Amino acid sequence: MKSQETETEVVIIGAGPCGLFQVFELGLLGIRAHVIDSLRRPGGQCMELYPDKPIYDIPALPVCSARELIDRLLEQAKPFKPTLLLGREVNALERLEDGRFRLGTSRNESLLARAVIIAAGVGAFQPRRLKLPGAETHEQHNLAYRVREPERYHGKHLVILGGGDSALDWTLNLAEKSASLTLIHRRSEFRAAPASVAKMRELEQAGRLRCLVGRVRGLEENSEGRLHALLLHDLETDSEQRVTLEELLIFYGLAPKLGPIAAWGADLAKNQLIVDPERFQTSIPGLFAIGDINTYPGKKKLILSGFHEAALAAFAVDKLLHPERKQFLQYTTTSPILHQRLGVEPKRPAQGESAG
Repeated sequence: MKSQETETEVVIIGAGPCGLFQVFELGLLGIRAHVIDSLRRPGGQCMELYPDKPIYDIPALPVCSARELIDRLLEQAKPFKPTLLLGREVNALERLEDGRFRLGTSRNESLLARAVIIAAGVGAFQPRRLKLPGAETHEQHNLAYRVREPERYHGKHLVILGGGDSALDWTLNLAEKSASLTLIHRRSEFRAAPASVAKMRELEQAGRLRCLVGRVRGLEENSEGRLHALLLHDLETDSEQRVTLEELLIFYGLAPKLGPIAAWGADLAKNQLIVDPERFQTSIPGLFAIGDINTYPGKKKLILSGFHEAALAAFAVDKLLHPERKQFLQYTTTSPILHQRLGVEPKRPAQGESAG
């Protein structure tokens, strides 16, 4: 049975920070959007991988968690009433002769849009898994590739595998809260931020954690069939070790997969969509890309950069939808039109104050 087609001005693919801020920037220009994401809640990788990790480089917010950032972005976008279609993937995209796009989803939905903005991060992603027999069977118990409930690891004997930012961030977060913590990396050099590595070494010197360099060779279960220990080849001593645990966290990074996006015909460079940095349009007219999924000269993979890209992409979409209309830069502090769209009352100057 063919689903009914939904018409909208813009479809945003991805409900992470950049996709949510794109809703706001479009809304300021009077443009409504549908947002589609494969995850079952908004927030993208922020919410899936490190919801409670502190973020320090969001303007005017000295520190906030990823969860707080997403909550604030959702609140900011609320006046524009985006339609969130979560828990489904865009598995088909076709550009029609009149320039519009027809999109199909994994739930057999069909949408017709005048512009599409891809804000899908690195695309569909899966954590790089521990490739040992039996590892998969413990994923429902005490082996995990992301932290959903940090409290789960408090007071536990914890082992963390990995040497990147996520591994070090959670090592620093949980070292003082776990009963014991062992960090295992496959080499002595770490890919994480130097400040994080330095702090980890301080905790190691203080006896709050143990850091081993080695390769996991096997898994050991207890009599109840639960993961109980790792069999490790210690590369520093060239010896075999047995590392007992109650919980295992693995941060070997992500394996990004563009999925259907790779087949949509836009120009790619190393699995990223090539865009014009003035409009953030791909090689397909009307198809835009912002955030980590795009590339251009000087590209920096920062949330801050993605916000900037969302602002410029919104103006480009507005020009596409209304080519005859002159664009005027309006400010949220003074524009009655923007106040109306935001649903706020303009602040009136106090008696004796100048309105200038």
